[in-house]
Amino acid sequence: MQPAQIALLGLLVGLLIGAGLATVILLALRARERAQYGAGMDVPEGARVVLQGLDDPAVVLDASGVIIAASASAAPFELREGSMLPTPELRGVARRVSDADAASNATFRIRRGSGPGELRLVTVRATPLTARLTLLVLRDITEKERVEQMRRDFVSNTSHELKTPVGAVSLLAEAIESASDDPAQVRVFAARLSAEATRLATLTSRIMNLSRLQAADELNDERDASIDEIIASAIEAHTVQADSAGVQLVRGGTRGIFVRGDAQVLSEAVGNLIANAIAYSPKGSSVGIGVKGADGIVEIAVTDRGIGIAEADQDRVFERFYRADQARSRRTGGTGLGLAIVKHAVQRHGGDVRLWSREGRGSTFTIRLPMIASPLDEPPRKRARKEKKVKKKQKKLIAADAAAMSGVTAHRTNDAAAQRKNGDTA
Repeated sequence: MQPAQIALLGLLVGLLIGAGLATVILLALRARERAQYGAGMDVPEGARVVLQGLDDPAVVLDASGVIIAASASAAPFELREGSMLPTPELRGVARRVSDADAASNATFRIRRGSGPGELRLVTVRATPLTARLTLLVLRDITEKERVEQMRRDFVSNTSHELKTPVGAVSLLAEAIESASDDPAQVRVFAARLSAEATRLATLTSRIMNLSRLQAADELNDERDASIDEIIASAIEAHTVQADSAGVQLVRGGTRGIFVRGDAQVLSEAVGNLIANAIAYSPKGSSVGIGVKGADGIVEIAVTDRGIGIAEADQDRVFERFYRADQARSRRTGGTGLGLAIVKHAVQRHGGDVRLWSREGRGSTFTIRLPMIASPLDEPPRKRARKEKKVKKKQKKLIAADAAAMSGVTAHRTNDAAAQRKNGDTA
């Protein structure tokens, strides 16, 4: 064999061996990359357990945007394992994380549920979990936004409503001062001043009651309450108003029904409905207060034969400061808070309030509450224990009030002593 042929043969053999080695090395590197990629796509140990413990919807995405793990609370937003992110907004947040390799935040509205689902306001935070995995956490802030809007509206409406009586008091005080030489005018202005002061006090009291109902975590005096006593108290509190308006209050329906709750709060709620019915009823008519219990629910209906409420206003009458008849409400001294207090008081007791009304025919407001068994049917020993607990609680409240009053008295005594001392020194 010629030397040139031997050299050519050796070159070919070397090329074959080199190509084989290169192929083996390339295959090894690719196998290693696949192994690393597969390892990077595995959900870290314990991550699924953490996801299931989250109250907020959360998912883990792979590099292609496929959901490989999801919390149970993510299902209502159509976030399920094996599927893609359902909205462009969510995909955009995940894409920004993969591009910048840093956490990303966004706030937008997405639909909860399939089809015409409810739009919810959510804040989304996407965080790199590993080199190829992304954690996406959604926080539904719809209720927070609603409460904040309610707070802003409440502050705005309250300040607006307080301006009227406060301004009136200021103007009437100036009028009294300028008419000091005319006793008749002074009496007229003083009467109007007293009326505005009463209106201001009523408005302030109702605002405080409504705030207390919304802010308190639990009712102050929850016990077995008799519907008969609640209605009797509400009727008694509005007898003078009914007599002045020439309206008769008629009580009917089932008796001996009990509910669990604060009797004072429920009596005020029923009283607000009675006061409204009297205010909007013509002279010589009657207001009916009926009670019916069935299927574990007690219904307290207050019916009038007044002007009624337009259908367009019926969905808004329970809003704060909303008045269907502005002029009549002003004339009768209404604050626009009575029905809002009724709504929140009833909701605090696990019930609801409904409205039926027709213009020119009158209105019926119905309070629906969970009914309980009459405590009078309990064994005497068990009933005695309950009564003992109630009396003990009442004694504690009386003692606390007495302590508070003694503190106020002592404070006033100290102030008086200090004033006398200053006077003697002077």
